[in-house]
Amino acid sequence: MILTVTLNTALDLTYRVRSLRPDTSHRVTDVLERPGGKGVNVARVLAALGHEVTVTGLAGGATGDLVRAHLARTPRLTDALTPITGPTRRTIAVVSELSGDTTQLNEPGPQVSPSEWAAFLARYDELLPGASAVALCGSLPPGVPVGAYAGLVRAARTAGVPVLLDTSGEPLRRGVAARPDIIKPNADELAELTGSHDPLRATRDARRRGAHCVVASLGPRGLLADTPEGRWRATPPTLLHGNPTGAGDSAVAGLLSALTEQLPWPTRLSRAVALSAATVRAATAGEFDRGVYEEVLGRVVVTGEVSAA
Repeated sequence: MILTVTLNTALDLTYRVRSLRPDTSHRVTDVLERPGGKGVNVARVLAALGHEVTVTGLAGGATGDLVRAHLARTPRLTDALTPITGPTRRTIAVVSELSGDTTQLNEPGPQVSPSEWAAFLARYDELLPGASAVALCGSLPPGVPVGAYAGLVRAARTAGVPVLLDTSGEPLRRGVAARPDIIKPNADELAELTGSHDPLRATRDARRRGAHCVVASLGPRGLLADTPEGRWRATPPTLLHGNPTGAGDSAVAGLLSALTEQLPWPTRLSRAVALSAATVRAATAGEFDRGVYEEVLGRVVVTGEVSAA
């Protein structure tokens, strides 16, 4: 079982409009509603790939109920979310059919009480022994300590469970110091962490700060990985246009699934890039176009070198 943690779950709404223009009314041509938050998106992709996955984190209110109702209909996915009083946030993606661009609106998360946080920690400790890997993903809602991910990383390491961290800002900085097995920042998050806008230098610096492996997302230019086994660059064969929301979460799912299958790093990166590209062509985050995935997978270009033993 792969465990994903989403402390700031969401109900994702996707609106499609003919053309998005400021200061005017729009007729929405299509509405999609899905469970969201980065770890939930990761879990849904993992389940679609055939992995047994458990979702934990925090959810509350009417929107939290809707999130859980959607999760209950997802095969191979187990809901282990901790209930809270505050309502789960909503995120709204407005997709322009004319340009293909997406505008994202993210509500703030709910306030989490100390007792609710303690209940989540107890649930997390119960789930860890049965996990083959764990992903800690996304932002922290109000009330959750800024060092929360650092503590969750340490707990996973104590349990002997490989842990991937995908967050930003101060939670990432503190989490890296706890020595996660993998971090997956995008270029901006990596630059904020290290102070360097050179991805090669920044990935090396992030490893010196505590991350065992760093996989940096370069957007449509693919992934850059710095690991003890070697350094690689994985590039998609073509630039695909569509909705990029959730593409990074699909990359995380690719990395985790390949990790649990004990595949070599070039294969892990190829899968992550192909899933990311296939998500750009899907309707919503947490989903991917299987035809695009299978077509792109064999055409991802991976270059790099294996470290000397």
